[in-house]
Amino acid sequence: MSDREKKLLTLLLVAGFLILNFFLYSLYAQKKTQFDNDFNTAKTRLQQAIVFSDSSSQLAEEMTWLAEHEPQPAAYQDVQTKLQQFAETQARNLGLTIKSQELLPTDDSGAHYHRAQIKINLSGHEQALYRWFDAINDPAAFRTAYQIRLSPNAQDDTLIDCSATLAQWFPPST
Repeated sequence: MSDREKKLLTLLLVAGFLILNFFLYSLYAQKKTQFDNDFNTAKTRLQQAIVFSDSSSQLAEEMTWLAEHEPQPAAYQDVQTKLQQFAETQARNLGLTIKSQELLPTDDSGAHYHRAQIKINLSGHEQALYRWFDAINDPAAFRTAYQIRLSPNAQDDTLIDCSATLAQWFPPST
């Protein structure tokens, strides 16, 4: 072999070695990136599993409570009527004066529960209003008062005017 052939062969071997190293390095970088992504995904899933495990006892208690207190499926009109009658009865028993009532449309955006709503305006003494709110707000009955507005009565300073929206959640009958 001549000197030129040796140099050419050496040059080809060095070029082949460099190309092989470049290919292997890019393959290594690709696998390392994939491994890092898989590792980070596994780490995130592990953290989520730990959070779920830590909160499982609380969720179990909440699920038990829901199983014990879940209302029977009902039609919207029946639930709304019962809610209205309950609010009226409680108001009358506590000496509150009902000024007006308005039936509101159902909120059926929930996956498992719908919400019957009424808006009620009443007037009475402060202590009676608080007792009325205490009777209305009952988690076990899936019932609450929200959007509450209190203002002094224009005719009598000892009375308070109240406007509240009442809601009761229920599973819809199929």
